[in-house]
Amino acid sequence: MTVRLDGVLVHPVKSMRGRRVHAATVEPWGLRGDRRWMVVRPDGECLTAREDAGLLALTADTPDTDAGLDAALRLRADGHDDLHVEVPATAPEPVTVHGRPLTASAAGEEAHRWLRAALGRDDVRLVHVDEPRPLSPRHGRPGEATAFADGYPLTLATRASLRRLQDWVTATALESGAEPTALQMERFRPNLVLDGDLEPFEEDDWGHVTVGAVTLRVPKPVDRCVMTTIDPESRERGPEPIRTLARHRKWDGATWFAVQLVPESVGEVRVGDEVLPAPRAAGGGPAGDGA
Repeated sequence: MTVRLDGVLVHPVKSMRGRRVHAATVEPWGLRGDRRWMVVRPDGECLTAREDAGLLALTADTPDTDAGLDAALRLRADGHDDLHVEVPATAPEPVTVHGRPLTASAAGEEAHRWLRAALGRDDVRLVHVDEPRPLSPRHGRPGEATAFADGYPLTLATRASLRRLQDWVTATALESGAEPTALQMERFRPNLVLDGDLEPFEEDDWGHVTVGAVTLRVPKPVDRCVMTTIDPESRERGPEPIRTLARHRKWDGATWFAVQLVPESVGEVRVGDEVLPAPRAAGGGPAGDGA
């Protein structure tokens, strides 16, 4: 069986556009530069594209996604000048990711003003992670943490599973005479994308995966939310893929696509790296915790 790393995506600011890169460094919190920045509302809770799809129209880069960048972060939006932002030195403050607490430092007023103008709202600020959030004790181990990801440091998806899901979505559309929804992998915002000799959804049964020289644990599949129903290019909303996942991939009251990852070693991963999956130990079937 030959399986390769087919894609690497970094999301410098939570819920903004993902950035494809050829290589990335896996750190304990996830890919270096991934989801280290976040947009927050006045109460410190994250603002995501679930609530404001305009975030998907904004582009963020770091030196990890653009090697020529001489700032910690660059923000871009149509109709607005690019903004370069440095890691803030302000005092840490409490923030939350879907109610889960951690601390962050606020960027300067210039960054806040830029965001407010780009999004057309006056109630947001930009923050940078200060202390990471410990993982859920149900699937995490002491000392394991993540930055601003919803649940775990990385997410992995496979082309085989996306192809099968696309077939299901197309069949669902044909039943009702509707135009099938084309699913981009970006809807699921993975960090690592695999292709090769894989069966659809076999990743559900993996316990570990080694990418190049880096080993990662698979704690659980990913329970999907309404953000997957937003087309990342047009930002239009529709019923898919949640409608079809609910027919084929629903258990524990949730719908599932892709798997979470926790690094057990660190190092560089590159597109084309060989991938070696290992099955989960007997009795450790897939389960969810809503994280």
